[in-house]
Amino acid sequence: MALIVQKYGGTSVANTERIKNVARKVISYKQEGHDVVVVLSAMSGETNRLIALAKEAQERPDARELDQLISTGEQVTISLFAMTMMQMGYKSRSFLGFQVPIKTDTSHTKARMIDIPDSNIKNAIKKGFVPVVAGFQGISMSGDITTLGRGGSDTTAVAVAAAIGADMCEIFTDVDGVYTTDPNICDKARKLDRISYEEMLEMASLGAKVLEIRSVELAMRYDVPVHVRSSFNNNRGTMVVKEDKDMENVLVSGVAYSRNEARITIKKVPDQPGIAARIFTPISDANIIVDMIIQNTRAGDMTDMTFTVPRTDYDNAMDIVRKVAKDIGAEDVTGDKNIAKISIIGLGMRNHAGVATKMFDILFRHGINIMMISTSEIKVSCVIEEKFTELAVRALHDGFGLEKND
Repeated sequence: MALIVQKYGGTSVANTERIKNVARKVISYKQEGHDVVVVLSAMSGETNRLIALAKEAQERPDARELDQLISTGEQVTISLFAMTMMQMGYKSRSFLGFQVPIKTDTSHTKARMIDIPDSNIKNAIKKGFVPVVAGFQGISMSGDITTLGRGGSDTTAVAVAAAIGADMCEIFTDVDGVYTTDPNICDKARKLDRISYEEMLEMASLGAKVLEIRSVELAMRYDVPVHVRSSFNNNRGTMVVKEDKDMENVLVSGVAYSRNEARITIKKVPDQPGIAARIFTPISDANIIVDMIIQNTRAGDMTDMTFTVPRTDYDNAMDIVRKVAKDIGAEDVTGDKNIAKISIIGLGMRNHAGVATKMFDILFRHGINIMMISTSEIKVSCVIEEKFTELAVRALHDGFGLEKND
């Protein structure tokens, strides 16, 4: 008998019939003798609908009130699920974020969890209930409802699994595991049986949408085995676990990409101590994440500074940078939203030379220009023109031999 946390995404609970399917799946685990805690997202499309309503009411919705509104999506699914379980003869009890409680900081729409006491969930299990927890939401130390940002239900599930000492966290979604790349772009993509926390963390941060990055961070920190699998079949998915020696033998495990990228260049910046801090501090204060940074020295104690930000933050970042450029006496600010980031990830890179060179050669042979490069121990990323994204994914996938073994 095991203690298992199962998370089901919006497509898995899109209507009452699918909620019944989820209930049947949970009951099958109960019949095998397992204790199950269920974490649910809102119905597919519901959060977007609520956000659209908020924008009809207020052009830039107040963050506190927006959290109050969009948190109702999960309240619907957990209540319907508990009722469905009871109709099928099993005791179930729903828990909103504040009823667990999932304690967070006060950052509305992107709160971070601080603590999850385990007593309420464990007491429900002891009394024979199937606890069903609202994903994506919590309660701040000041008593306000908060939400965890997109993909927050994954984070809720892993955090609850860590808090109650679960043996496994299963993430049920509309795909049946983690693939070597996006199968919608590359039909040769292969499902992985296992992937390390580190590789999954890189893939999540680089654009792979299978798991939310904070959920992977939590799983790695608390050593929670995560099983990514489909809610529409019983096939084994992909295990996300601690690395082992066999994983290090694989040179490249996957190819990831992100189109949510924009590039900003500040031209003729004075090449002086403290200039970088003056540029990036106001960007950081606006909670905008800067990724790649390149500095090109010019003659005459001047330099060009180029960096990338999420495309969704581009307009705000440009406003900030233009003001900073004027203050520091830079010549001009230019930007480009028609870029993408393409990355290769693999534990084997730690012990093998020439991986980056091979990547660059593959892109060159397909006529794809590299604008920027960044590396870590287990990944190499390149910024390219967005129009070459799919070609680059397929070329790298083939070039590193990641295709299916037919």
